[in-house]
Amino acid sequence: MALALYMDHHVPRAITNGLRLRGVDVLTAHEDGASEASDSELLDRAGALKRVLFTQDDDLLREAAQRLENNVPFCGLIYVHQLQVSIGVCIRDLELIAKAGEAEDIENRIQFSPL
Repeated sequence: MALALYMDHHVPRAITNGLRLRGVDVLTAHEDGASEASDSELLDRAGALKRVLFTQDDDLLREAAQRLENNVPFCGLIYVHQLQVSIGVCIRDLELIAKAGEAEDIENRIQFSPL
């Protein structure tokens, strides 16, 4: 079963659109009414929805790392530095992760991209 993704509110729309064109199940924080949510709230919301959170936000990466360190469960996080990866590469990697992965593969983990 493919992974469902939850997009942080900082993710460019081009990435979300590109993934949807490729058949990836994507929900944005904005669509979910969580545009103003804190990093902690976004991780919790993604988990409640059984979705893996995707971000390019260093602060959200730190929040997930703190959860790992403190053994606080979360849905999993995929992180891509916004200046190191093109939108096309980002879409390619996220599509591969979403279509080939299982929720258990990334639960309580941080996946860095590019792959």
